[in-house]
Amino acid sequence: MPELFLGDEAVGMAAIDAGISGVFSYPGTPATEIFEFVERRTAGDPAVSARWSANEKVAYEEALGMSFVGRRALVSMKHVGLNVAADPFINSALTGAHGGLVVAVADDPGMHSSQNEQDTRFYGDFAQIPVFEPCNQQEAYDMTREAFELSEKFGLPVLVRLVTRLAHSRANVDRSDPFEISPGLDIVKETCDWTLLPVNARRRFRRLLEMQDSLHEWSSNSEFNHLILRGPRGIIVSGIAYNYVREVIGEDSPYSILKIGTYPLTAEMVRKIVNHCDELIVIEEGYPYIETQLKGLLGVPGKAIFGKRSGHLSLDGELTADTVRQALGMERLPQSEQVTGLPSRPPSLCKGCPHCDTFASILNATKGLDNSVLFSDIGCYTLGALPPYNAVQSCVDMGSSISMALGAAKAGAHPVLCTIGDSTFTHSGMTPLLGAAHEDANMTVLILDNATVGMTGGQEVFSTGDHLLRLIRGLGVKEEHLISFEPLKKNEKENTELLRREIEHKGLSVLVAKRACIQIKRKPVQIETEKKPVAV
Repeated sequence: MPELFLGDEAVGMAAIDAGISGVFSYPGTPATEIFEFVERRTAGDPAVSARWSANEKVAYEEALGMSFVGRRALVSMKHVGLNVAADPFINSALTGAHGGLVVAVADDPGMHSSQNEQDTRFYGDFAQIPVFEPCNQQEAYDMTREAFELSEKFGLPVLVRLVTRLAHSRANVDRSDPFEISPGLDIVKETCDWTLLPVNARRRFRRLLEMQDSLHEWSSNSEFNHLILRGPRGIIVSGIAYNYVREVIGEDSPYSILKIGTYPLTAEMVRKIVNHCDELIVIEEGYPYIETQLKGLLGVPGKAIFGKRSGHLSLDGELTADTVRQALGMERLPQSEQVTGLPSRPPSLCKGCPHCDTFASILNATKGLDNSVLFSDIGCYTLGALPPYNAVQSCVDMGSSISMALGAAKAGAHPVLCTIGDSTFTHSGMTPLLGAAHEDANMTVLILDNATVGMTGGQEVFSTGDHLLRLIRGLGVKEEHLISFEPLKKNEKENTELLRREIEHKGLSVLVAKRACIQIKRKPVQIETEKKPVAV
């Protein structure tokens, strides 16, 4: 009987049915639900490990280690998370995979909750590994199931690329029979293949290059690519965009259509539709990846090829059925009358959020200090850039707040402050703080310890409360300038005085704002707060 799944959940269900021994991830919208589904569905099953990782690089390496001993593993992340995991991801194309290794990455066209809208297909092309791009929840399930088998067939990691609208929409999915897991481990015997000394890496890279013809042959024969030759006008479409095309042109359209679901691109099918049609439009969610490969530098002589680069579709944002309709030269559907004059409703920190009181103290402490700089990071507290605080002056990537503050301090700027959450700190903030402590840099770091990964739904953090303080102390921060405080309105005056005093200190100060997120009251929170600022 079909089951109703999010696109993310369809990937997770397929991984369970494929016989994974572990799922690895760090929270990141729109991919978070992949891990959470597997964690929930396998709760109490000792055969499946499902614990959050410290960051995406760690998650990928943990999955790679599971593959090394012959077990199937799923690692999931959002598109910018793959930047963090890029080192092991690219190198794993050389080590290869032993147990099936699938990486599911959810891109975010339109940047609903991301810093950019990069296209993960380019990462797959760069690593020269197989890529699946599902158009619906059923394909998300079927492709993920096949990805594990393909990974073991070719001995390579395999990428499954989702986008926000697919990840976060629901449809019925028919499942296949679960994979029978063999007992025991099957540890890699030829360990030199996984030891990327130059002499081994060169040999493994040649292997990867020699496999490309086989990968092209697999993609050309994949059931997920469909070609229908009809009229002289053609559409090449991939992934979720296929749904918009079908909605716009219907089932009995005169258009010739090539639907792409796997990469490397199937050159044979592309050649057939190009030879058959006089005019082609490429419709794809994300960057003009297919269009760029098709047109090259000079285009195809005698053929009119349109897409994002030609301006028929926007280079940024999400596709819709209406933008596809326009690109095909059809009249837009009549729009319902829009209500105007309503006030805007930008995102804001929750009422009662501890970050509100922290930012209030920061603004009070820096009042009158010329050229003060506040770098921030990825988390709920990034909303401190918006009214009523207007306090944050940068937010670039995970952990960048401390690194950028250190760079500004080295340039002689003062005062320099930065804010970073407890989860982001353990993700990628510890390393730059180690450097700042080593130099006793003239900067003030505020670690906002709300005991959860608040922005993505309240997932578990690796360090909070007293454990977090011990961790910071272990990085070399001086005892007298490692201070915790409780961000509450009633403590605003003394917290402001504390911040001002530490800002004036000519060296590194680390202040930990300790107060649990108001959204996790339903959970027991292991965080201790002090009634007054206390040196630790």
